[in-house]
Amino acid sequence: MKKEDLRIIFMGTPEFAVESLKNLVEGGYNVVAVVTQPDKAVGRHQDQLQSSQVKQYAMEHNLPILQPMKMKDPEFVELLQSYKADLQVVVAFRMLPEVVWDMPRFGTFNVHAALLPQYRGAAPINWAIINGETETGVTTFFLDKDIDTGKIIMQKHFPIPDEADVEYVYEGLMKLGAEAAKQTIDMIVANDGNVDAMEQAQFADSDGKELNSAPKIFKETCQIDWNKTAKEVYDFVRGLSPYPGTWTNMTEDNKTSVLKIFKTAKTDIHDDVKPGTVFKEKNSLYVMCSDCRLEIMELQMAGKKRMDAKAFLNGMRDKTFTLE
Repeated sequence: MKKEDLRIIFMGTPEFAVESLKNLVEGGYNVVAVVTQPDKAVGRHQDQLQSSQVKQYAMEHNLPILQPMKMKDPEFVELLQSYKADLQVVVAFRMLPEVVWDMPRFGTFNVHAALLPQYRGAAPINWAIINGETETGVTTFFLDKDIDTGKIIMQKHFPIPDEADVEYVYEGLMKLGAEAAKQTIDMIVANDGNVDAMEQAQFADSDGKELNSAPKIFKETCQIDWNKTAKEVYDFVRGLSPYPGTWTNMTEDNKTSVLKIFKTAKTDIHDDVKPGTVFKEKNSLYVMCSDCRLEIMELQMAGKKRMDAKAFLNGMRDKTFTLE
């Protein structure tokens, strides 16, 4: 089989998925249709519709676009069948019902931004950094009835530098995921769809590590706990930076507001004070954690722009505040 003969339907929504779709289109693969989320209402009065980034790319390249409200909709399922796809590729999309993922003769594979079975779930990049991992990667696997549990086709590893935040790892995995998607398709083409895939249990047994999950991130998830160690808070901050950003409550003159924190630096300075205690020293801002101080480098007050610690302290020169 030639790659031009393999009929592919691509499913994805955000920027992370565009890189994989672009790689296939520019590589000469036969993408017969693109499935993405319905346009989203935006604007002050929710009166404008915004297309997903995958849809925007598909429109620029004249690819047929499907935007079902419900994946089990009989009309959508019938339309999907009409494209007679041999394979479906899923990158950063929603859950698929069996009637959809089991439709192509070669199945449906997903590109997941983690080394499965570690970090199954919606936010694998964030949680890998929050947990202080020094390595992550991407996995391609065939979809089955459960979330992120299907047989693994391929994995690619990606180191996480100690100073890296979500943006750095996101961009790295986005490119690595596109490579993995292309190479997985090449394997399927070369073997006429007969690809050896491994049960995830074999990977779990090989590393012997406790499995970490990657649940969806909510606002409550992002609140800093100063009772943790400085290293834990440091990883927590970079694991949620630049978006959605960690936060803490700042109280000044009996008024409490939210202070977002985007970048910190570790220190070995220890003080016998309770966690959350603030230190203002010249142009530097420190907060005590359970073991030592953490330096705050970049932050944002409610209603203000993101700034460095020096600019923040200039505005708070004669003011006293606490964090919790």
